[in-house]
Amino acid sequence: GEVCNMINKKYSEFLPSMQSAEELVAQVDGLSSNIDLLKAGIENEVQRDLNVAVAEFTELKQQLERDTLVLSILKKLQEFDTAIQEYSAALLEKKYVAAAQQLEKARSNLKTLESRKGFELKILKALGTELTVQTQNMLYHLGEEWQKLVVWKIPPSKESSSLESAMHSELHLHTVPSKEEEIAGPPVASVLQAFAVLGELQNKLKSFGQLLLKYILKPLISYPSLRPFTEEQADVFILCFKAEEPNLDHSSPMEVFDKIKLTLEVLHKYLLNVPLEQPAEHHEESRVTLAELLGDMIWEELSDCLIQNCLVNSIPTNSSKLEQYIEVIKSTEEFEKALKNMQFLKGDTTDLLKYARNVNSHFANKKCQDVIVAARNLMTSEIHNTVKITPDSCVNLPNLPDPGAGDHVKVQKTSKPLHNDTVNLENGTKLSQHMFSLPTCRISSSVEKLMELAYQTLLEATASTDQCCIQLFYSVRNIFQLFYDVVPTYHKENLQKLPQLAAIHHNNCMYIAHHLLTLGHQFRYRLTNILCDGAATFVDLVPGFRRLGMECFLAQMRVQKGEILERLSSARNFSNMDDEENYCAANKAIRQVLHQLKRLGKVWQDVLPVNVYCKAMGTLLNTALVEIIARIAALEDISAEDADRLYSLCRTMVEEGPQVFTPLPEEDKNKKYQEEVPVYVQKWMTFKELMIILQANLQEIVDQWADGKGPLAAEFSAAEVKSLIRALFQNTERRAAALAKIK
Repeated sequence: GEVCNMINKKYSEFLPSMQSAEELVAQVDGLSSNIDLLKAGIENEVQRDLNVAVAEFTELKQQLERDTLVLSILKKLQEFDTAIQEYSAALLEKKYVAAAQQLEKARSNLKTLESRKGFELKILKALGTELTVQTQNMLYHLGEEWQKLVVWKIPPSKESSSLESAMHSELHLHTVPSKEEEIAGPPVASVLQAFAVLGELQNKLKSFGQLLLKYILKPLISYPSLRPFTEEQADVFILCFKAEEPNLDHSSPMEVFDKIKLTLEVLHKYLLNVPLEQPAEHHEESRVTLAELLGDMIWEELSDCLIQNCLVNSIPTNSSKLEQYIEVIKSTEEFEKALKNMQFLKGDTTDLLKYARNVNSHFANKKCQDVIVAARNLMTSEIHNTVKITPDSCVNLPNLPDPGAGDHVKVQKTSKPLHNDTVNLENGTKLSQHMFSLPTCRISSSVEKLMELAYQTLLEATASTDQCCIQLFYSVRNIFQLFYDVVPTYHKENLQKLPQLAAIHHNNCMYIAHHLLTLGHQFRYRLTNILCDGAATFVDLVPGFRRLGMECFLAQMRVQKGEILERLSSARNFSNMDDEENYCAANKAIRQVLHQLKRLGKVWQDVLPVNVYCKAMGTLLNTALVEIIARIAALEDISAEDADRLYSLCRTMVEEGPQVFTPLPEEDKNKKYQEEVPVYVQKWMTFKELMIILQANLQEIVDQWADGKGPLAAEFSAAEVKSLIRALFQNTERRAAALAKIK
């Protein structure tokens, strides 16, 4: 009875299937006695009259079921109410775990009520709202407590990731238990356990973990000068930073591990060593420590940061230091063991340890990357800083590593050469190149350095483990492929505009091609054992480099030819030279061409190999002569004065043309090349013959022709000579006779 009165007092609305609250109260009052009567009734009636009984029995059974259900619902409502009351009382006394457990009890009662089909109580909605409000209220109180226990002192965000701001970040833990608390258990445990009961612990820890990474752990890894610093006062424990002068740009992994370990140890002692009862649905492992939960959340990010900012930098750059790397691997193992003892880590051999143990492969990757970066820097540096190379220039190399320096260095010192012409590698190596000697010329100093880098990397390869050796060999091939792709595009404009750079680039390509012929050969004993089919060669790259150098230089030659023809086009076709203005224009054009050639002769001097220089200058001078010859040969009328003036223009070319050949800086040595001009200028003799015609009388021309056997016939066709005679001489019988002899 009293149950109902209480319920009746508190709640105004029940079951849609009941007529009114009064009926309900009456029913519930009579409920217990009803049940007894029903039982007796069922027994008696059944005996008395079976036919009637079947119908009545069914009805009474349904009545009983309905009443039982109503009673159980009322009980649940009563339990919900009690739980909420007890929760409020516990919260007032700051008994957080008890309060949280009562809330969860109320929640499970409400779940049961909601699952009853056929009884959609309006009241359930109100109860749900009440529960939500109380849960939020509790979380708010817990949040307040947590903020008192764990206090972050962080500088304003604008300088978030600097060393400066790290120096000003502090974490204060008010979790140092005072004497009387030690018996009751520290408040931090009850706050965290209450969070766990309410299922909110993950979120709280997640944001704590993010702050921990951002303001404490990552700065410790990134800034070598930071040291963690701790102090314990009566009621608070403080974790902050001190800065020292760093001795290096990067701390060693050992130092970083120690700093992180120290930080996690104090956190473990003052905050994280709290065993928690997980909510019942996590059956597998109901007790976990806070450290374990936090470790799960931050380990991946922490270990990535340690790899990227600490282990990567510690990978050695030359094979001799690989031996010492054992220390790093050991300290990584110890670091992991310490973290496991504190329960931060569960599994074995994490990524961090795998990375450290895989040092050989990282060494090779880092080495290859350094090589490519160095190569790219050389390729994008200025072309015009040059060095002179001569046929006996060779690449200087450091001494080979000592074969006794560790088992993995297998330098084959005493291999017998296969051929007598083999270049032997001795210590203090100089590689002689007289087999294919290079002509004297200038190349970019960056290309010389690039070649040294290639040789050095191959030397390093011969002293490395097999895997590393293969990687290094291919990174040397990559250097050259990179050059082929990068240089022509990177320096494109200058190579087109500046004839000197085009010449240097041409030499650079020829120099590289020259070395590629023998490059694999010198290291073949070591490399061919590893690279299948004796693939340790660079010969396949040679034609490409020769082509690259040629194409660039030929493009420059086309530009120069274009300019020569452009200048000569202003010579008014060399016609009517008796007109002063025409003569001046022609004279100016010839002067400009000579000036252009002289300037080229200077910028290519001492740069191009002499034979290339002479061919190039010869080709360009020839271009000018061919154009002049064609123009004059096409004239229909040449007066005596025209002829004299044309002759003097041609004489300027013949006298000053050879002087543009100055392949060497020492004046006196250039004479020889100037005298050999006819060798390099294809139409030189033709031009000289044209000059003779301009000055000759008819008989002299016929003599020069000498029935098609004379010097004139060697340079001009009969038609051309006839055309010149018609232009130079009046139409007379003597001219007709002369023309008849030219055939």
